[in-house]
Amino acid sequence: MLKLFVGLGNPGKEYEQTRHNVGFMVIDELAKRWNISFQAAKFNGMIASKVISGEKVILCKPLTYMNLSGECVRPLIDYYRIDINDLIVIYDDLDLPVGKIRLRMKGSAGGHNGIKSLIHHLGTQEFKRIRIGIGRPTNGQKVIDYVLGRFHEEESGAIMEAILRSADACEKAVTAPFLQVMNEFNA
Repeated sequence: MLKLFVGLGNPGKEYEQTRHNVGFMVIDELAKRWNISFQAAKFNGMIASKVISGEKVILCKPLTYMNLSGECVRPLIDYYRIDINDLIVIYDDLDLPVGKIRLRMKGSAGGHNGIKSLIHHLGTQEFKRIRIGIGRPTNGQKVIDYVLGRFHEEESGAIMEAILRSADACEKAVTAPFLQVMNEFNA
């Protein structure tokens, strides 16, 4: 059995530490905790793997840009024959306050283009996810400028806590049923 953790984001230095890249930040935190490094790009993504608590886990950061995330994840799932029930996707959510996390077993894209791409390529909305709140823009700022912007200094503590809690949830999900993880981390 394989567990696949996919963090959504955009590749490139200009997107590092932006709101849209919190999924990448969680994957980087897991790689740090598990002392693993990413291999050269495979399947249009950066991949790292290790056996954790007797389970093989794969970490993935798609390099396809957010809107085409499914083009990375689908071939990866097919190649490793990963059951869709063993996929967890981590991404930003405008509809949650900054720093709030919400775990779900399934759901619609809710306007998120990375999730739209995954649903299209996977042919289902039924995959596990960890949504990380980034809040909504204020003062008439365009959504695209907001999600591609960096967090304000006063948000940094809340977002770092959300990244750490999301990584904790992923670690727990390696061996525990996701429903149990949801009950603990959605509290």
